[in-house]
Amino acid sequence: MTSLTVDSTAREQAAAVRSREISARELLELHLDRIRARNPQLNAIVSLDEERARAGAAAADEALAAGAAPGPLHGLPFAVKDTHRVAGWRTTYGSPLFADHVSDGDDLIVERIRGAGAVLIGKTNVPEFAAGSHTFNTVFGTTLNPHDPSRSAGGSSGGAACALASGMVPLADGSDMGGSLRNPASFCGVVGLRPSLGRVPEWPSANQWESTSVGGPLARNVGDLALLLSVLAGPDPRAPLALREPGSAFAPPLSGSLAGLRVALSVDLGGAFEVDAEVAAIVESAAATFTGAGARVESTYPSLAEADDTFRILRAWHFQAKFGALLAEHPDAFKQSLADNIRAGESLTGGDVARAYAQRTTLAERMRLFFEDHDVLVLPVSQVPPFPADQEFPTQINGRPMEGYLDWMRSAYFITVTGCPAISVPAGLTADGLPVGIQVVAPHGADRRLLEVAAAFESARAHS
Repeated sequence: MTSLTVDSTAREQAAAVRSREISARELLELHLDRIRARNPQLNAIVSLDEERARAGAAAADEALAAGAAPGPLHGLPFAVKDTHRVAGWRTTYGSPLFADHVSDGDDLIVERIRGAGAVLIGKTNVPEFAAGSHTFNTVFGTTLNPHDPSRSAGGSSGGAACALASGMVPLADGSDMGGSLRNPASFCGVVGLRPSLGRVPEWPSANQWESTSVGGPLARNVGDLALLLSVLAGPDPRAPLALREPGSAFAPPLSGSLAGLRVALSVDLGGAFEVDAEVAAIVESAAATFTGAGARVESTYPSLAEADDTFRILRAWHFQAKFGALLAEHPDAFKQSLADNIRAGESLTGGDVARAYAQRTTLAERMRLFFEDHDVLVLPVSQVPPFPADQEFPTQINGRPMEGYLDWMRSAYFITVTGCPAISVPAGLTADGLPVGIQVVAPHGADRRLLEVAAAFESARAHS
């Protein structure tokens, strides 16, 4: 009789399948039971296909019985973000224009998940075309926070983070342009990594040279996240900007210490954005965890003065290029905030885009120099705790009005345009019991080191 549950770590679940302590079929049924119990309320998993999932689990068991070498995710139930194509599976992108769309191929990230032995069960809910850090759409509705279903689960990987936190799946994939892996991780109390540019290659792509959005992993703990990153990372000949290290370079176990670590900590990068008072207090309290484990914490930060202009230009340019023709053909089929963002790209000039890329280069160089004197930068993931799910976005922070639906995400998207890897790690709870994560940022390419720091922080916090 196994003691394994859906709340066991992904590594424990994978090990139990490999050792035949539990079959992939049995593990799937445990997760389907949890999905039946929690998904009707939370709405995290969409396009669930139990029959196809059972066939996949049976095939996983048969392959193991036949002596096939199991992959690192062999037998683990997996629901793919609904912006990632899965061959033969409904993929809606959260848009009514694609409500009945069935993909004819796998995205590269899905190829790697399948190739590692995962059992696909469905998709995870997203906002329309993954735009905005609150997961709702007219196809499937709103995903709710597992800690308080009156609150947002974040986004755009909100369905993924909610499904993880509530035990519906052991691991999840996502993508991140302005915080879409990090924000829902913070809101749902799990771990989310925006990898270095090039770490997780994406294919197919309308623009191989566009580098604001990246794919990446979500998990309930840092060790499990490293397991999934080891599957997702690594070069591919179809992705010319992919970094060369193999995925195996990120596999657990993680070993790391905070002793002697040089930590720069800032709540708001010198007043660059407004931060909710409770969030600010939790971020500041992380200093005690770091220093208690031997790190040296300094209240300092790099100047990211150009980040807002840079991100907004590149986002609008990218959205207009990707969705402009579709919006022109279906002007009433987009949520207003997304339509406005697409149209903002219409008036951009070549000079505007050139300025954004020049500024992005400046920001990357400034971060490189900053990390000569500091190992990591710590700041908020999100400027607010989970907000009411019936709002599209927070309209004010500490009484200060937010002008639009991007203003409350600056703490995440300022880091986006630096190209650096950034991880959201749980750091505390608000007075209402809502999760808040800290964002830990490392130099470009230092993803393994970032995982080790995050795991050491996770351990130190657990023992404090």
